[in-house]
Amino acid sequence: MIPLDVFGSESVAADLLEQVRWRDGVTCPRCRSDRTVRNGSYREFQRYLCKNCDRTFNDKTGTIFAHSRIALRRWLFSIYAFLRFNTSLRQLQCEIEVTHKTMHRRIERFASALDAPSLDLVGPVEIDEVYVSAGKKGRERDRESRSRGLSTRGRGSYSGDKPPVFIIADRGTGQRYVIPAKAADESTIRLLLADRQQESLTVYTDGFRVYEPLEEDDEFNREYVVHGDGEYADDEVHVNTCESHASQVRRWLSPHRGISKDKLTQYLRAFQLRRELLRKHGRDALKHAVRATL
Repeated sequence: MIPLDVFGSESVAADLLEQVRWRDGVTCPRCRSDRTVRNGSYREFQRYLCKNCDRTFNDKTGTIFAHSRIALRRWLFSIYAFLRFNTSLRQLQCEIEVTHKTMHRRIERFASALDAPSLDLVGPVEIDEVYVSAGKKGRERDRESRSRGLSTRGRGSYSGDKPPVFIIADRGTGQRYVIPAKAADESTIRLLLADRQQESLTVYTDGFRVYEPLEEDDEFNREYVVHGDGEYADDEVHVNTCESHASQVRRWLSPHRGISKDKLTQYLRAFQLRRELLRKHGRDALKHAVRATL
């Protein structure tokens, strides 16, 4: 259920932020002291006084919502619609009546606050790569603009505006990880698979030759299928989970009509957060999204 009460009332939105931010108790965002007392209010937001550093703060201080002229309820609506419905920035601009530049900066600020996924692989794992369209959008170019269709077939490259994005599906935990890279090479793959709980990790891949060195390493047990030979699954050996997740990544990026390579990591972290919200109810999903930025 969509939490319409939060989006319709600034006081309700302020209460939600207070609940999420201070769930473990109020601490000063400057000196981290818990010697705080209530000290009036700032509009709809509770104000506090830190007895350690003798400075005041409110529920928004030190968050991505601080110093923003946009009402918090509009902020929360934008985050919720962006994650839950994959709403484009142009559409959000119309919904909350701000300029596209303002909306772009706010969503970018939100995505930048998200933490990188922490890999702790249990295994067995699937790993595959997808190549997405990400160029120099929003930056000055030293040449004329070209079609964003990127019609070049086959595997792409970072320099060719089709950077690789690795999909890792950990069958042991059910976790899915989406991690952009500058190259689809052996060193990148070893780095991605380094954080694991088992000494010998079973890895399922396709027939891409960059995975071949794993076969000669005792730390990995590589099994694979060769798509070029029409082989897509051999009992437990397949990368179908990764390919399904890759299709979701493409759909996630599609409404934004091409993104900059500089911002690809931020958009993919937002996608990672979106997956965590899929099975949560409206208010719980919104709280989880806000908590991820704190």
